Amino acid sequence: MPAYAHALRYGDVMARYVTTIPSSLTPQEAFAYMADLHNFAKWDKGVVKVVQVEGSGAGPGTIFDVTVKGFRNSTSTLRYTTTEYDEFSNILVRGVNTFFTSVDRVTIIKTTTGCAVIYDATLTANWIIAGMNLVLGKVFNKIGDTATSGLRKVLA
Repeated sequence: MPAYAHALRYGDVMARYVTTIPSSLTPQEAFAYMADLHNFAKWDKGVVKVVQVEGSGAGPGTIFDVTVKGFRNSTSTLRYTTTEYDEFSNILVRGVNTFFTSVDRVTIIKTTTGCAVIYDATLTANWIIAGMNLVLGKVFNKIGDTATSGLRKVLA
């Protein structure tokens, strides 16, 4: 399965980024890696730190504070909750702070050479900055491309 990535911008009210990354890892190995949000900082250069707030490791109901780089050297922390956890195939996490909501779904599909990891993320500007949703796709596309590059390295 070829790797591809794209951001959907037109007609969406939020920014969306989808990428598929082939991996030689088993579905179990890829799932374990992607489900543990501590690993975000290892493949996404925009993540400054990850702190687990509830639970231990990966699993349903776990909560993580993920601090990301913002504009002009600022940082912002989103509180991520694991809302879906179908072992070895599907993870859904939802991150929220005052300004943004991020919903990230990871789907793992077994292939003849390992697996394919599909990362599907949406980012929505909240409340007072909701008008940014019209231009958020372009910024999110750049963030997604950088994260995809990191994922390719760790999932190879």
